[in-house]
Amino acid sequence: MLRRVVVFLHRYVGLATAGFLVVEGLTGSLLAFDAEVRTLLDPKLSATKPAPDAKPLDPATLAKRAAEAMPEAVLCYYKPRIKEDQVVLRMCWNGPPAHEGEPEYLVLDPWTGRELGRLPFEGQYVAELRDNVMPFVFMLHTNLALGSWGGWLLGIVALAWTIDCFVGFYLTLPVAREKFWRRWRPSWLVKWRGGFFRVNFDLHRASGLWLWPMLFVFAWSSVELDSVYDVYGRVTGVLFDSNPLDVVTRLYPQNPDRDPPKLHPRAAQARGQEIAEQIAAKEGFHILRTISMQYVGYAGRYNYSVLTDRPFPQDQRLTVFFDSNSGEFAGLFQTRAPLLGDTISNWLLALHQIRDPVDYLAYRLLVFVTGIVIALLSATGVYIWWKKRKARLLRPHRRLARERAEAARADGID
Repeated sequence: MLRRVVVFLHRYVGLATAGFLVVEGLTGSLLAFDAEVRTLLDPKLSATKPAPDAKPLDPATLAKRAAEAMPEAVLCYYKPRIKEDQVVLRMCWNGPPAHEGEPEYLVLDPWTGRELGRLPFEGQYVAELRDNVMPFVFMLHTNLALGSWGGWLLGIVALAWTIDCFVGFYLTLPVAREKFWRRWRPSWLVKWRGGFFRVNFDLHRASGLWLWPMLFVFAWSSVELDSVYDVYGRVTGVLFDSNPLDVVTRLYPQNPDRDPPKLHPRAAQARGQEIAEQIAAKEGFHILRTISMQYVGYAGRYNYSVLTDRPFPQDQRLTVFFDSNSGEFAGLFQTRAPLLGDTISNWLLALHQIRDPVDYLAYRLLVFVTGIVIALLSATGVYIWWKKRKARLLRPHRRLARERAEAARADGID
């Protein structure tokens, strides 16, 4: 009885989420090599290091270059650097209606500050088709290109997918416990010489088993990223000790005063570095390099990020916040002594977003393959359901044909 209920659940949860997971799997595979695909589509967005010992420009100098390149806009924030040969900055236009549809990401040479190109903001598009491809892929992956409704929908899909990971695993287990491992072994194999249906069934079952840990990681981390009603936070809080984060309201308070900051970028950079060095000296770690600086106009604050030598799962990135007029320290964002729940959350995000300490080619390839397998699992699952449904619908007709044939043979005997 239990197995029939589980089969029913797996079948219809799989059907309900199949289309979404095909999209998520394929777009996730592309995003594993986002920088490489962008460069392939538009090679001019990559710079060449002028000398082996050349050092990237500091944030204040890059901010100055950005202001010179786009005087009608102000620097909003630096995107996390995914390539060493480019710096991507989000620019906010003064008077958005006059600049509707214009690109908002400015790409600079990290060593000279030279403009390499401009890209559209997520959800917007520009004339060059090649510059729209990866932003559209990103939007599909994060919210189905439907805005907040799409993100909410994907949160539900992620939760259903997480539950289905355990349901699918359970269904691969043999019913009888005798000779358990011998009975379970076929579930891990693909009988390539079988018929088309058998190969699809084996691929569906075996690929799900071999990559089950990665499937679960991506399913549960998707709940973390797109959580509906903070399901991830609630579950993690019940199972593990963790620190709740309320960064937006605590470090980014709403401030109606949108006048230009009194601290210009050079002074803000010096103040941010000063605060970061004080914290590093107090807590006993070293600053390796500056990552970015951001002015948050609606909050009236700067944030300044540096890379430290703190070991994972502690945040290697330290971000300090201070008032954009007075320079007064307002807070910091880092995981100093992570609890078990925080450590798990950090690992899930690192694995999902391919960042330290797993940002290597081998892992990107694994993520690429996992995305393909996610799409494969959904496609083969739908095919298996369709074939079985077709067989169920044909069963009464076959039974009737068999009964008629038997009746005809009986009449012939008589």
